[in-house]
This record gives sequence, C-alpha cells and structure tokens, in this order.
Amino acid sequence: MRIKLIEELPMASSAELYQLSWVIEQLLADPRRVVQARAQLHTGQQVQYLQWADGKLHSGRVVGMHGDHVAIHDPAYSKPFKVHYGAIVAEPGATSAGSESAPSAEVKPDKPRPPPEIAGRADFRVGNRVTFTDTNLQHRVGLIVRVNQHTATLDCDGQKWRVAFGLLRHLVDV
Repeated sequence: MRIKLIEELPMASSAELYQLSWVIEQLLADPRRVVQARAQLHTGQQVQYLQWADGKLHSGRVVGMHGDHVAIHDPAYSKPFKVHYGAIVAEPGATSAGSESAPSAEVKPDKPRPPPEIAGRADFRVGNRVTFTDTNLQHRVGLIVRVNQHTATLDCDGQKWRVAFGLLRHLVDV
C-alpha cells in the first residue's frame, strides 16, 4: 500500500473512513476472492494470518475451510478459531509436514493478482471435459451431458451432478 495514502488517513473525515471501510468490506466479500484464496489452501497447511486484535501476523495451521472463513489452530490458543480468507497469507513452499520456520516480522507477497474471472454458460458446451470441487472438497472430473440455464449436468463416473458454471474449470489434457 502506498505510504503517502496511509499517512493521509488520519486527516480523513469519519464519513470518508466509513465509506472506505464499506468499499473494503465489499471487495473482501467478492466470491471470486474467496474462491481464489480457497484454491491456495488445504487442511493441515501452515499459514500466517493477520490477527485483528493486534494487527500482527501470527502462524497457525488450517484445520477447516468454510463458507467465508478458515478455521485456524494456533498453538498459542487452546482451540481453533475462525479467520476470514482475506486475513490469510499462505507461506510459499510450506507443507503440512514441513519444517517449522520462525515467522518473519514482515511478509512481502508477490505482486497481487486480480481475482479470476467467473466462467459463464457461454464458456461450456455438451461434450466438454471439466473439473470441479464438490461439497466435500474432493476434485471431480466429468463430461458435460446437458447445459441448463444456470448449471451444467455432468456425468462423473456414472454419477449425475448439477454444477453451477462458476464452479467449473475446463480440463486440459497434456
């Protein structure tokens, strides 16, 4: 974030700060951002998260993923707690069984990428091979057998699935 902008925030009026807060909440609630963050996380992964109480990064392990939040277990606390996806900083190269490294005081993420575009009905045809993540977070591969108005009907190993277009990804054979 630009330092000059941060330095000018104390001079903003309360109404301007409230408006900025509303804009930030809308951006964080964008489903594309949640999907993008979820795609980079898995249960057992070591991550850093921004704790709202002190504004600092802490280390923890992902123990569950839910609608708009992640359940984190931090050894400093007795039980897991909820953290919004926007507060998570996935540690690059970290594995669930990997070595514990001391959390750095400052994490410099790569250049931010825009959220991925949500696929629509026009992007899919009968006969396309696609993949999606089901409600149990299992990756499924299927063949589109019917294109409905809001969903596609898939044949996944003999099971029929109706999946929204926004959850589908084209399967590329290499």
